[in-house]
Amino acid sequence: MPPVLQALLIAVLVLAGSVWLGGYVAAAVSARTTAATLQASDRIAFFRSLGRSYLRVDVPALAVGLIVGAVLLAGRGWDALAWAAVAVGAALVVVLAIAIAQARRMTVLRMRALSEPDGPIAAQVRTGAVRAAVRRAVLGVLSVALVVIGAFAAVY
Repeated sequence: MPPVLQALLIAVLVLAGSVWLGGYVAAAVSARTTAATLQASDRIAFFRSLGRSYLRVDVPALAVGLIVGAVLLAGRGWDALAWAAVAVGAALVVVLAIAIAQARRMTVLRMRALSEPDGPIAAQVRTGAVRAAVRRAVLGVLSVALVVIGAFAAVY
């Protein structure tokens, strides 16, 4: 691959990764901030809107990053690092799809729980919130792992 093309692809990869990870961090910061400042119904509305924006911005950034990363990996040969990147990238996509579906279910549950804050739905919300936190942590670990693997693949 010509060095100019490789440099451009690396720049696109860095930008896509920045948008993906920046969106991830922004969502975490927003969750903490809104929990301290907004009523439950306002938080639900905020995250419903944020989730839609997230899908339009961060998911395409992740897709571009994964595609460009695959092109760069293919240019260097398929060794253990390349296969590790593919495995982690695939896991990231799977966990993200599960997290998106779960977030949609949680929005519906949270809306229902507003009318019965001490009812059985509230317990489902608490359980779902714990699972969502675990999924977010897994997404973060996979994202950082992919960056680290990509850095090693670029050097070795």
